Amino acid sequence: QVQLVESGGGLVQTGGSLRLSCAASGSSFRVKVMAWYRQAPGKQRDLVALITATNSITNYADSVKGRFTISRDNAKNTVYLQMNSLKPEDTGVYYCNSLPLVPDYWGQGTQVTVSS
Repeated sequence: QVQLVESGGGLVQTGGSLRLSCAASGSSFRVKVMAWYRQAPGKQRDLVALITATNSITNYADSVKGRFTISRDNAKNTVYLQMNSLKPEDTGVYYCNSLPLVPDYWGQGTQVTVSS
């Protein structure tokens, strides 16, 4: 079983940066593709970025390409999301989960608010 705890969100102005962290418990973390998801107010939860387990291949939603960077440290059981050049449309609650996602893995998320 994997438990995920997200942190690092906050309030930032347009153009600012934040770094999110997702700390995982459980030995299976290291073999899982991990991803960040975002849920904007009134919208569904969408995939933002993913990273493979061993060779750290990444992929991004078109809306964040060139601005966000996902990384992982398997020794620390942690996944990161570096977010630069933030825009108001990046506002939402950010969650991490595996890919394919496992509903039981959802944590509390971390709120990101970008002011214009």
